[in-house]
Amino acid sequence: MHVPDGFINAPVSAAAGVVAAAAVAVSLRGARKELDEKVAPLAGLVAAFVFAVQMLNFPVAAGTSGHLLGGALAAILVGPWTGVLCIAVVLLMQGVLFADGGLTALGVNITVMGVVTVVVAYALFRGLRLVLPRTRGGVTAAAFVAALVSVPASAAAFTLIYAVGGTTDVPIGKVLTAMLGVHVLIGIGEAVITALTVGAVLAVRPDLVHGARGLTAPLKLRVDGELVDAAPAEAEEPVAAASGSPRKVWIGGVVTALVLAGVVSFYASASPDGLEKVAADKGIDAKAEDHAAAGSPLADYGVEGVESARLSGGLAGVIGVGVTLAAGTGLFWAARRRRQPADTGARV
Repeated sequence: MHVPDGFINAPVSAAAGVVAAAAVAVSLRGARKELDEKVAPLAGLVAAFVFAVQMLNFPVAAGTSGHLLGGALAAILVGPWTGVLCIAVVLLMQGVLFADGGLTALGVNITVMGVVTVVVAYALFRGLRLVLPRTRGGVTAAAFVAALVSVPASAAAFTLIYAVGGTTDVPIGKVLTAMLGVHVLIGIGEAVITALTVGAVLAVRPDLVHGARGLTAPLKLRVDGELVDAAPAEAEEPVAAASGSPRKVWIGGVVTALVLAGVVSFYASASPDGLEKVAADKGIDAKAEDHAAAGSPLADYGVEGVESARLSGGLAGVIGVGVTLAAGTGLFWAARRRRQPADTGARV
């Protein structure tokens, strides 16, 4: 759902840019509380993983494809504040290096694909956690539903922005119906990817999943008419049992992202994604503009000068994962370093 240049007029694009900048600034402050010794090394990995999986367009209808947005996945794995920053890093790398998503529309894309998806998904996820069983299955089910709902919510947010600042005169009701229809289908794919990923991390290191913290409640026993905590016992589904460095998870995640972006992406669907399809069908792309970075050597996820399409796309994917990993890791470690003096000062 990368919005290109020319879909939204300049004033509304600028306003969305202000909203996105404010969201990133607030998220930087909030992320300092989330980026502990376990989350900080993984946050950059989450951004790189989202970048890789976004290259894997999957078919959802005749002539239409979809791809992961990633807001729900990032928020559940590393926290909502850090999740917004993860998606912002991904969108920035895609826009600047790969000409994917307009530069003047960067604020729109961060707002729609980052802020809206994270806020909607994490709020719903936390609500579901209150009513679903406090088990790994409950967390995975909550992640599935939250991711599913976040995608049409993002589509509705784009439609609202287009209603205010769209550059073509198209009936908004038709745009909304078309956007919601196709993005509900894309949301199913988003939900499956999110649930599988969260479930996989829960299976090996549940203590690294931000959304699974406090998963198990202490068993209560009635003694002399009063409820007391039972003695700790080995749980069927221990959440905090795993400990130590997340190095193995980090290495496994990096390898997986490189394989997805460098190899599996060649087999992704070539059909236009949901927004592109709706834009073409409804005519909202009539004033779309060429990307300012169209001449980039990595534009359209290929390496300039490499004739083999498979090799060109694979190299671009590997480069994208590496750059996103480096940019994200640098940002999150910087935020982590700023957290420590503040915490120290608070204790004095």
